[in-house]
Amino acid sequence: MPIHARTSHWLVIFLPFALGYYLSYLLRTVNAVISPDLTADLGLSAADLGLLTSTYFLTFGLAQIPLGIALDRFGPKRVLGTLLFLAAAGSVAFAMGETREQLTVARGLIGLGVSACLMAGLKGFALWYPAERQSSMTGFIMAAGALGALTASTPMEAMLPILGWRGVFWLIAGLSLLLSILVFSTLPGDAANSSQETLKENLKSVGKIFISPAFLRFAGSATFFTGGFMAMQSLWAVPWLMNVNELNLSQAAKYLLTLNMGMLIGQLSIGFFGKLLYQRGVTPLGLIQFGYGLMLLIQVMILSQTGPALALWFLLGITSSVNAQTYVATANQFPKSAFGRVSTAINLMAFAGAFVVQWGLGIALDILAVNQLTTATSLKIAFLGLIIIQLFCYVPLFLKSKRAEL
Repeated sequence: MPIHARTSHWLVIFLPFALGYYLSYLLRTVNAVISPDLTADLGLSAADLGLLTSTYFLTFGLAQIPLGIALDRFGPKRVLGTLLFLAAAGSVAFAMGETREQLTVARGLIGLGVSACLMAGLKGFALWYPAERQSSMTGFIMAAGALGALTASTPMEAMLPILGWRGVFWLIAGLSLLLSILVFSTLPGDAANSSQETLKENLKSVGKIFISPAFLRFAGSATFFTGGFMAMQSLWAVPWLMNVNELNLSQAAKYLLTLNMGMLIGQLSIGFFGKLLYQRGVTPLGLIQFGYGLMLLIQVMILSQTGPALALWFLLGITSSVNAQTYVATANQFPKSAFGRVSTAINLMAFAGAFVVQWGLGIALDILAVNQLTTATSLKIAFLGLIIIQLFCYVPLFLKSKRAEL
């Protein structure tokens, strides 16, 4: 009998994964609100801030290939529980950091520590839930991430005067440690579901994934839609709102809260209606095609300041909820036994994109500032460049590719 039919799966399986992704997204986006304090305390330039913050994405992305192999070989319980210890250590190091370099290293360790939070959940769902539940469970776990992003907006801005950014990271360190213990003590044993392939066979299959047309079809959109959204949400949304829309930090935090609230509503909608949509022929690919088309339109409206800004950021959050369907859509093109390797490979593209866009925007802003352009104008130029790249990545989603064999 499958595990999902004989256990209280919401408490035993879903809750540990959901809390993990909540923590991951909280740590991913927290720098958006604390960035003014970091800049003031350390005297950072825009490029410095972009590099420091994006190091999370760099180490997170670099971990994805070995992570995918580990998930398929050892299962989600052991991998996730172990890495969360590193997240706790990285949060302690960030709380104690005194220099830009120390904080950059700590931020990188945090990225490594939470690199399995979503992928372990998706792997667990693939093992312990039927196919018609995959879109729904993906939507629900992404909603948990949206709650983490919500916490990192207005609630975090309210906590800063009390705890300071260092106190916030001490608190997160404690939560990471407790969650690691919960994962080891609660999740079902997964040794029986581990891959029987040798490490050499695993590595060879990873190479085949990256050159497969079925994978390349989704690689660009994962890089610049998913990665681009993460780069904006986790850092550059607040500078945009403060410079382009001329809001103060408190107002910008509320807009960020609205963005994240839209993402939460979108993810919950997919969670509740995903099974029904699947039964009516709406696949994860169909959700991506529709959602990314709307995302392009909304971003153009934000760029041109057409319509009420608050409503546009809310709608951007809603459309971003289709990002997670990329993992399922891509993995559906490959054998189920390779789910961990495929989903982490596409996740690598997303986080590489987040790193490139987040740091690249900072470099672009510094270059444009040298040419005496205002910050608002520089942000608009950089954002326009991102939209153009996204448009080129949107087209392959409508091209067909046959199912890959490894």
